Amino acid sequence: MLSVAEAEERVLAAMALLPAEDCPLVQANGRVLRQPLAADRDLPPFDRVALDGYALRHEAWRKGARRFRVDGLQAAGVRPRTLPAGRACIEVMTGAVLPEGADTVVPYEDTARDDESMTVTAAAVASGQAVHRRGSDHAAGSVIVKPGVRLGGREIAVAAACGYAHLTVSLLPAVAVVATGDELVDVASSVAPHQIRRSNDYALRAALVAAGYPRVERFHLRDMRQEIEHLLWHILAEYDVVLLTVGVSKGKFDFLPQVLEELRVEKVFQGVAQRPGKPFWFGMSARRTPVFALPGNPASSYICLHRYILPALARMSGLHPAAPRTAVLLEAVAPLAGLARFLPVRTTPGPRGELQAAPAPLNTSGDFAGLTGTDGFVELAPAPDAPAAGAAVPFWPWV
Repeated sequence: MLSVAEAEERVLAAMALLPAEDCPLVQANGRVLRQPLAADRDLPPFDRVALDGYALRHEAWRKGARRFRVDGLQAAGVRPRTLPAGRACIEVMTGAVLPEGADTVVPYEDTARDDESMTVTAAAVASGQAVHRRGSDHAAGSVIVKPGVRLGGREIAVAAACGYAHLTVSLLPAVAVVATGDELVDVASSVAPHQIRRSNDYALRAALVAAGYPRVERFHLRDMRQEIEHLLWHILAEYDVVLLTVGVSKGKFDFLPQVLEELRVEKVFQGVAQRPGKPFWFGMSARRTPVFALPGNPASSYICLHRYILPALARMSGLHPAAPRTAVLLEAVAPLAGLARFLPVRTTPGPRGELQAAPAPLNTSGDFAGLTGTDGFVELAPAPDAPAAGAAVPFWPWV
């Protein structure tokens, strides 16, 4: 069996970058950026008033002037006024262009107004105070957002401010989640004592959507070879990524391995030295569609999704790789000889800002209800000794 690191390396190495497409800015939230966002002009584009108050020449104040004649009002969004010579000032609003000839703004609270005059009451006035200088944030032409990030409110604000009505983003992959097994019935159907309700495909779809991949369709295959072959042929032709649950072991009704081979899906590996998720299977179709076969136990499939498939989708989308966080174990954990262990945990902030992880072991890998209340899982390397309390380990959060 492969190690976790070897399995991850083979999965990521097989991922091809998805095509790019044009997207209106209003629809770009959550998409992966494929172009740099550069300032089309200086930011701010003019000397900007940062506080409501009065604009004046600092030299006049420095030479002893304290009472200034108010020569009009400068509002935001209008052309700048010109400050007259002498002991004059202009009342200004936040966001306005600094009047020509002025270099300092004194806020209202440091002044006293008397009809057409203003008196500075502050003991000190710094040259250039309350002025947001042109280009002090970013110069025209400078790159503010690099490709390879998922667009959120901050990046959308940059795009809008810099005139990007459309953005080049990664195509959203179409993902098929296929549950297999005669024992499965849909949540809306009656369930017999010998049957179980489908939950894996619902859980996987929900996690994929939360991670930024909304084009997910669910399917169910019964343990009938012809049905599996017929539907899989269409799924492999229509979807960018295929996730299968159960049916890749050596049981009499596990037709998937043979059908996948006949459909020219090349197995890259089967079996990883990990628990849960030891039977994890990965292959590539003839048209280079990644195919993942996840263990049927819900906890196993959910953990494998986070450990392998979400990083694979990120690589396909052109996202910058995200390393796992580090968490500190709050108690010792029993080791697994020869196997990496994925252990669900509950996290809390520590006294020094560290992330603390309290183990929340599952009853079995089928204990999907045991995942509720947990925040993710820690990855424990195979070792002869138990990780002690206080050990720093990789932490993978749920999406």
